[in-house]
Amino acid sequence: MSSAQRPWRYRRPRPGRSRARRYAEYGLTFVILIALAVLTTRFDMLNTRTLEGAAIVNDGDSLTLGSERIRLRGIDAPEYGQTCERAGQTYSCGREARLSLQVLARSGPLKCEGWERDRFDRLLAVCTAGAIELNRRQVENGWAVSYGGYHDAEQQARAARRGIWAGDFERPRDYRDRKGQMLDETHGGLQSVWNWLRQSFGW
Repeated sequence: MSSAQRPWRYRRPRPGRSRARRYAEYGLTFVILIALAVLTTRFDMLNTRTLEGAAIVNDGDSLTLGSERIRLRGIDAPEYGQTCERAGQTYSCGREARLSLQVLARSGPLKCEGWERDRFDRLLAVCTAGAIELNRRQVENGWAVSYGGYHDAEQQARAARRGIWAGDFERPRDYRDRKGQMLDETHGGLQSVWNWLRQSFGW
């Protein structure tokens, strides 16, 4: 019998992945990523660096301690050349943020601890000066915004209209993006996983 003479026969389409199975695969992938994030947070116990001494404050969220460039983890301050508005006037919020960090850094013996590095090879660290945690205090005072951490401190500063919250400002990341500067991602979470892989394999 020729193909033209063969009776037409319905063929049931091959079943694809069910929606439940796809969701299960997505869920498994998410769980694996979360597990990697947890493992990287445990990695800091093995590779934490502790630095102490006098520091040079570069801007509102970074400083240099000895030969180590340090970025305050979890926060983002206005860039040094960035301006904001307050009471209808333009002012240098980047310089104000740097001045705030300079004053805080003189509050007592300075110590920074961290294990992770950003894409610019700066140590992401939590720094203290005496009993003051610089990361949190910069956000509480309104001279930095949350960047993966300190969300509660940002809400407090915003409600009290402290620092840059007293007027209008452009978030530092948006400012860098508009200026065409290389961006760094928010700190923590899956970004920490990527940073750990990059550090481990030298990518």
